Amino acid sequence: MGAGGWNWNDAWIFVSAVIAERLERDRALHAALPVTGAALADVLASADFLHHSVPTREELETSVRRLAGAGLIIAEDDLIRIAPPGEQLWRTRPFSGLSSAVMTLQAQLNRLTEPGESDWSLDEQAYNAAVREYSLRLADGR
Repeated sequence: MGAGGWNWNDAWIFVSAVIAERLERDRALHAALPVTGAALADVLASADFLHHSVPTREELETSVRRLAGAGLIIAEDDLIRIAPPGEQLWRTRPFSGLSSAVMTLQAQLNRLTEPGESDWSLDEQAYNAAVREYSLRLADGR
């Protein structure tokens, strides 16, 4: 019997965070820098890549709170890292490719765990700064 309670946006943000963190990890390792996590602009870029839209501040904040509260991600200021249980979830998911990864992950989440609640918040200024950074990257072709 599944736990239930997860929605599509939660899975979308989780998969986006996984992609963003892995890209950041690769960049850091190639530059011999410490791995710190994915910036919000990186998560927004991954979300746009997956769904051709950028999550609203409310969508992002709600899903990050639920995922962090369930122990799947770690959110500190404007950095997101995948926690060990989130890594385990990602590694053990049925492989379906990126085109259906969000739906696959939503089903996995609903079978395995309940959403949690953390006190992480994303103020409008931080969200707008991340959107601006992502927009500048798009304009530069990065």
